[in-house]
This record gives sequence, structure tokens and C-alpha cells, in this order.
Amino acid sequence: MPVIQKRMAQARPMTMDWDDLKVVLAIVRNGTLSAAARALGTTQSTVSRRLDALERRLSVKLFDREAGGLRLTALGQSLIEGLEQMDAGALSVQRQVAARDTGLSGEILVTSLDWLGDEVIAPMLARFGAMHPGLVIELVNDTKVFNLARREADLAFRFGSFTQENLIERRIGEVAYALYASEGYLERHGQPDVTNGFCGHLLVLLDRAAGAVPHEAWLPVLAHRARTALHANGLRAHLAAVRSGAAIGVLPCFLAEGDASLRRVVVSHPMPVRAVRVGLHSDMRDTPRIRALVDFVAREFAQLEQQLNPQS
Repeated sequence: MPVIQKRMAQARPMTMDWDDLKVVLAIVRNGTLSAAARALGTTQSTVSRRLDALERRLSVKLFDREAGGLRLTALGQSLIEGLEQMDAGALSVQRQVAARDTGLSGEILVTSLDWLGDEVIAPMLARFGAMHPGLVIELVNDTKVFNLARREADLAFRFGSFTQENLIERRIGEVAYALYASEGYLERHGQPDVTNGFCGHLLVLLDRAAGAVPHEAWLPVLAHRARTALHANGLRAHLAAVRSGAAIGVLPCFLAEGDASLRRVVVSHPMPVRAVRVGLHSDMRDTPRIRALVDFVAREFAQLEQQLNPQS
């Protein structure tokens, strides 16, 4: 090769695969190779192999391998801000592409929580999907807070407000709670009496690690003489305990009213209501399929609330 061509070849800029750079970001964000692999949906060996290949190709060391895991080198640390900016730019492009006006067709990834997603949101999404065959709707119920800016989900239905930047939230409906007991429990223990603090009655409550929760905050006042039979961290466990006749408990009306074995225990204290909110990234707000789904779910909630008013 002539000298000038050799020098030109040597001067060519080095190309880098964005997928390999995403591996670096995943390791930084998740702390370990195994956690990065889970975030990327691949294996630890694949992440390790791609990192080694990238460092060999660049002839630099981005991480120091230590007994406790990986630690960024000074060079690696200096690159992170630029990689974060590249990632944010790529995600912005992805959101803009995803938000293009495709009518009521395309994919919608939805996330929600436990019983709310399974019992309330899932039937609504199924009805909406049946109406629009061009849509592919996927629901993932998880306690994990999905990053909507990174398109880990398009919509998130949750209790409480959203704190991520550039998100829009909308109050989509309400979940009403009331006190319930089984017929068998009431036959054995009688109706709870507020005037004596529910003396002689048994409760199922959320686990103590949950702290004060809005829908149970009134119980220590009204039922101060009741005994707690069980602390459990899931609403399905509460429902099962109440259904078995072992205790009374505060349950979502959405779950309890459809169970013929349960009876609402009427007390003078107004029962709590929790707001359900939907969050979405601002780039997706005008996407027809997203807007149509949010409006549909809001109408469905309004209908359910009329049917399940706990004060009726």
C-alpha cells in the first residue's frame, strides 16, 4: 500500500457500535454485570463479552475489575455525560417515531400495579383492544417504577403522582374502599360496633413495613379495641383472609362487591377513596392511539364508580 494511502487509512475515525455503548451505560446505571444483563434482556456473559470487545477495540480501559464489582476508570467517568446525552437523543428520536400519527394502530405497552392492573385495568384494555384490531396492547403489572422517558412503557396507571421529568399525568378515576366481612364471620361475631371500638373483632391489615396507608388510616380510631389477626402486604391476601371468615378488612370495592360471599360493613366514618392516575411522556400526548386509550379508560372508570359507590 502506498505510504499516503496507509496514512489515510490510519487517520480514518474509529467507528463505535451504539449497542456496545448502551452496555456501558447499563453497567453504570445498574451497578453489576448481572443487573445490567437483566436490564438489557440478555445474559451476564454476553454483557461481559461485549464490554471486553469494546475495550479491546478502543484500546482503553473503561472499568476496573474489583472484588465488589466494576468501577469506572477516570476515562470511563469522563465519557458518561456524553453517553447520557447520546442516549437521551436516541430515546427522543424513538419517541417521536413512536408518536407519529398512525391512527388507531400500532403497539401500546402499559404498566400497572398488582390487583389494580389484573382486576381493573386488564379488562378495560382487553375491551379496547377488541374494538381496534390494528392495536397490539401489552400489560405488565409490576411494583417497579418504569421509566417512561426511556420508553420502558408508554402508559403507567398508578396511585399517587408521577415524579419523572417531562411526564404528563391525568387523574383517570378513583378506587373506593370499604370494610368487608364474610357471612360466616358476621354470624359468629356479629356486626362490628363503632361505639365500643370493634371490641371482640379481628382485622387483617397491611404489613407494618408499609407504614400509614390512606385507606387504613381511619381504623386505629374506629377499631381501636379490635385485634389484628394478620398483617399482609398484598390485597389478594387480604381478600382471601376476609373471604375465609377469619377477619374483617378494608378492601377495594372493585374487588369485593363482585364476591357474593362478602358483605359490606356499614360504619359512620366515610370510607376512603384513592385517585388513580395515568402517566405518559409529553412526546406521546397527541398520539391518536394513546389519547384514545386514555379517554376510553377514563370513561370505563366513570361507569364503574357509578356502580360501586361505597356510600350507597
